[in-house]
Amino acid sequence: MTYSQRAKQIFEEEIEELHKLESLIDDNFDKAIDLIQKCKGKLVVMGIGKTGIIGHKIASSLASTGTPAVFVNAAEAVHGDLGIVNHKDIVLLVSNSGSSSEILNVIEPVRKLGCTIIAMTGDVSSRLAQEADLVLSIHVDKEACPLGLAPTTSTTATALMGDALMVCLMEKHQFKAENFAVYHPGGALGRQLLGRVKNLMTTNVPRVKVTDSFKDLVHEMSDKHLGMTMVYEGKRCIGIITDGDLRRAIQKYDDLHITARDVMTPSYKHIHKDALLSDALAIMDKFNITTLAVTEKPDSQDIIGIISIHHIIDFN
Repeated sequence: MTYSQRAKQIFEEEIEELHKLESLIDDNFDKAIDLIQKCKGKLVVMGIGKTGIIGHKIASSLASTGTPAVFVNAAEAVHGDLGIVNHKDIVLLVSNSGSSSEILNVIEPVRKLGCTIIAMTGDVSSRLAQEADLVLSIHVDKEACPLGLAPTTSTTATALMGDALMVCLMEKHQFKAENFAVYHPGGALGRQLLGRVKNLMTTNVPRVKVTDSFKDLVHEMSDKHLGMTMVYEGKRCIGIITDGDLRRAIQKYDDLHITARDVMTPSYKHIHKDALLSDALAIMDKFNITTLAVTEKPDSQDIIGIISIHHIIDFN
């Protein structure tokens, strides 16, 4: 067997175990989401060793997507780092075995602080699971390690459970891309979203006359690759036509000897060129649209460009 074949085998083994893990998810997961979402303080994730590294990742992912969370190394917690914890917090203790002494040692002081404890463990009969208020099982039958010793599948399972928590909490908080920009001002996406509309808009605006034929509409929209075109009567923009409008026209009219006026939507959403990209994205999200007309000034109707969701998301 080649190493590439062995690598594929390892993938298959871990995926098989993750499918088993999926079947272990129960209403405790729903309860955990509800508890964390309603928490008046923060989520304090604690772990040790390799599982602790995954715990750190879980806390970081949650914090960057709208759920206040921090990581505390369990070994350091009993030497003063518990000072970051208060009674309003929820403590997520992560341990595959559920019997690590460093993890067990923090249970009593965390209880004295008045915190709710959620256990994420591979052994639901362990002392950790018994002491916790809520248990999330990350049990796997075997590690991918040929000796069955090195954390492999178990750490993958822990990371995946953390991702599930993060994504569900994002949806629970209705966390949007514009929020992501605020939390990630130094990242590439954050810089894009905190940039200005004028930096990414196209000035090659699709335009048709109100009297143009259906064929002309399709040609213009196909040529400009934005899935829309603005409709003009003289120098004045009086509406918009989108891909959806074209589809509805095909369903409505047996004879497509129709003009832009028959197909267009008179009203359209717009934004001025100096607005933040996050503002543009918020409008698109609110009205479930993918493009905005761009004007020179907030109170202007003179269209100078088009900003598309693809302009914002598709960046290097």
